[in-house]
Amino acid sequence: MKIIVLGAGAWGSALAMSAAQHPGGHVVTLWARDAGQADAMRVARQNARYLPGIDFPPSLSIADGHFGALLPDADLVIVATPMAALRGMLQALRGCTAPVAWLCKGFEAMPPGAGSASFGLLAHEVQAQVAPDLIAGVFSGPSFAQEVALGQPTALVAASPHARVRDALVGAFHSPSVRVYANEDIVGVEVGGAVKNVLAIATGLCDGLALGLNARAALITRGLAEMTRLGLALGARPDTFMGLSGLGDLVLTATGDLSRNRRVGMLLAQGRTLAQAVESLGHVAEGVYSARTVAQRAAMLGVDMPITRAAVALLDGQIQPPDAVAALMGRGPAAELV
Repeated sequence: MKIIVLGAGAWGSALAMSAAQHPGGHVVTLWARDAGQADAMRVARQNARYLPGIDFPPSLSIADGHFGALLPDADLVIVATPMAALRGMLQALRGCTAPVAWLCKGFEAMPPGAGSASFGLLAHEVQAQVAPDLIAGVFSGPSFAQEVALGQPTALVAASPHARVRDALVGAFHSPSVRVYANEDIVGVEVGGAVKNVLAIATGLCDGLALGLNARAALITRGLAEMTRLGLALGARPDTFMGLSGLGDLVLTATGDLSRNRRVGMLLAQGRTLAQAVESLGHVAEGVYSARTVAQRAAMLGVDMPITRAAVALLDGQIQPPDAVAALMGRGPAAELV
């Protein structure tokens, strides 16, 4: 297969490396927006900024400049940019006949001045607006880029209403180190990927305040309930949230030491400002940028998400870490399965 990966961050680089080592002998090109970064990767044969010390496979090609020249005869195009850049990338891919899959997880932030009736969109909703001709889907699941780049065992989900997209992702990435499961429920997979980042910030706060394992388990479990409620309101299937892109990704991001979103919560618990926490990461923490939009979309649908609301208030500086915990623990009693 000829595979083009657009975006040379940690996750795009890791997947490009994985595909380039596939037993099927794929032809893989990793495209970088920044020409300087591309030159540095060609010389060092690694992504020193995001995945230092992990060498590229010899067969992996690096490209920059206008990526349109890379698209003819492509069998699969991977968009490996943050959510904020997805709309522009999809617009640039209009007319592409190859299957397209994005990696970003979150809701698109609303532009400044958007009315109260506005809300952020999931990735497939953005695609329906700006590039409805694309045959597209999402590639998601519990995965840290560093472990994928090192060839450690990982399981992912290829979600799309189009069998051609699901089949292309399975053919590109299913290997001895990566298992790829197909799923038609793109709504559920995207909701899981978006909400788990917000919940990981809350769980990082819990860990940073040393509230204990009981509190962490409670946050993860009740967070899964919030995620499921929002997903069902948007038309997802309930069983998706018990799978890799729901429970699996939530557990990984909420407990793993490599989780950027969990790290944000821990730093806030230590007294850092949000700006200081984000700056210290050196990477994008999608939960910071999508938390408010998740809460707004839930409110418009009448979906109760108290953990998400507390995380947004914390990120906005409206409450301090101990107050967020007090707000959650001070809620009245309720039945569990509602």
